[in-house]
Amino acid sequence: MSRLRSVVLADLSATERRRLLRRSAVPDPEVRRVAAEICETIRLGGDQALGQAAQRYGGGRQKLAVSRAEMSEALRRAPASLMEAIENSAAAIERFHQGQLPMDRVVETNPGVEVTRTWTPLRRVGAYVPGGGAAYPSTLLMIAVPARLAGIERLVLASPAGADNELSPALLAAASWIGIEEWYVMGGAQAVAALAHGTETIEPVEKIVGPGNAWVTAAKLAVFGVCSIDLPAGPSEVLVIANGSADPALVAADLLCQAEHGEDSTAVLVTTSARLVDRVEAELERLLPRLNRREILAASLQRQGLAVIASDQTDLISFANEYAAEHVTILTEDPEEDAKAITAAGSVFVGVNAPESAGDYATGANHVLPTGGLAGACGPLSVEDFGSWRQVQRLSRMGLAGIRSTITTLADAEGLDAHRLAADIRFETASS
Repeated sequence: MSRLRSVVLADLSATERRRLLRRSAVPDPEVRRVAAEICETIRLGGDQALGQAAQRYGGGRQKLAVSRAEMSEALRRAPASLMEAIENSAAAIERFHQGQLPMDRVVETNPGVEVTRTWTPLRRVGAYVPGGGAAYPSTLLMIAVPARLAGIERLVLASPAGADNELSPALLAAASWIGIEEWYVMGGAQAVAALAHGTETIEPVEKIVGPGNAWVTAAKLAVFGVCSIDLPAGPSEVLVIANGSADPALVAADLLCQAEHGEDSTAVLVTTSARLVDRVEAELERLLPRLNRREILAASLQRQGLAVIASDQTDLISFANEYAAEHVTILTEDPEEDAKAITAAGSVFVGVNAPESAGDYATGANHVLPTGGLAGACGPLSVEDFGSWRQVQRLSRMGLAGIRSTITTLADAEGLDAHRLAADIRFETASS
């Protein structure tokens, strides 16, 4: 059976091409409306409303906070192989993100006029880490390591329990190892609202980061302004660029790698070879039965799987940049050259030895990435996301005198005489 819907770019009108490209990390209006209502309920009702939301929507448990003893016990019981993988992953993340540490910069824009751009870490940041049906200790590392490098005071973890009201032992162990001191068992829109607004138990945070489902994304948008957010990250997505020489098994595996996150995950093959599409379809059929999440994968490919046939390499690259995917894998004869041409992507994987799972777990690159076309304007989570910039301006009397006419002329042009006064009055007094 065909797993991927096929389209030929040359056959599409400009309108049809725009429709193919147009998608959004932002959930549909109804999800946003209900998520906003949930957020308002938590804002007004605090802990009681949070408990009621957990009963209605799931993700909570009777004891809201996770104790350090609970995390420590999970760490004690964790297999040595798991902890070695966590340590190796965290070390790579730290090595990569170390180079992102912000530096202050001082510029003299005019004689006697000095402007400094300076950065300060945030105090409290909320980290939403998916849990429940699929818990991701790797995502906790991707958030916690750059947060620690930034020097924030407290990282507050929100992650839901599973259907059995239990927490992932691997996530508990990772949280203990990385030094999480504050973890609340909650999920969905109610978790985001509790982090943003605070409750009787939970102190509000300054910013919320981390991926989640449509409800988490919608809630992040609803509380933006009460606190900051990283970006509205939607369902996971991958775009594989391949040509006729590509190994169809590798193409299929890289499509499956991200499609298994959920039924709403998007997997796109872009190629100049219609024959490759047929070969990839055959490999999907061969590989699917081997995978535990084959039902989710089958639904994901059926709903969101796409094969795009471009007329030539220029058309292929142009489409890939317009699509601006979260993950872009390049399996062509000259992947290095093609990688240089990709200007819109969250993470790019170059060549046959670069599976997306390497970036998810082991290279050190961050896997909290923009989706829904936002990779054209937004980048991966970074150390800078855990702080804020400000401008500090210092003027000597000579410096102010040198730019006084610029101030007064523009103030007059805009009809803002108090702006003019603020500069002029300093020359009417003995101030220096």
